[in-house]
Amino acid sequence: MKILFVCHGNICRSPMAEMVFRHLARQQGRRDVQADSCAVSREEIGNPVDPRARRELARHGIPCEPHRARQMVRADYAAYDLIIGMDSWNMSAMRQIAGGDPDGKLRLLMSFTDRPGDVSDPWYSGRFDVAYADIRAGCEGLLKQLDT
Repeated sequence: MKILFVCHGNICRSPMAEMVFRHLARQQGRRDVQADSCAVSREEIGNPVDPRARRELARHGIPCEPHRARQMVRADYAAYDLIIGMDSWNMSAMRQIAGGDPDGKLRLLMSFTDRPGDVSDPWYSGRFDVAYADIRAGCEGLLKQLDT
């Protein structure tokens, strides 16, 4: 199972989701899942994970692996089994990049929780703790769903 997490710039939410998901999957001994992340915009291409996101991950004992922001491309739709957006705006941009969603691969991260909606963008709010809590809940829900 190959999963792609997507946010606006690929320096905050989507790499956090990638790292959280990998960490949780490793803790569960899951070798059947892979994770990556990307952006819908070109603004941050080549940039590393935002230092505030790194600090939030470190606070929870989650390593931040080497990462450089990249933009989602149409070929990602075929390359991944699930493509998970952080908010409704991302979802709209993902559909446009992918040319639709004929296979039903595009999902909102919080749809795997009991409180669907958007993961707020900590770039604007500064609330990396809130984004982390949402991302963690979404990743835990996703892993549970993969078991069913």
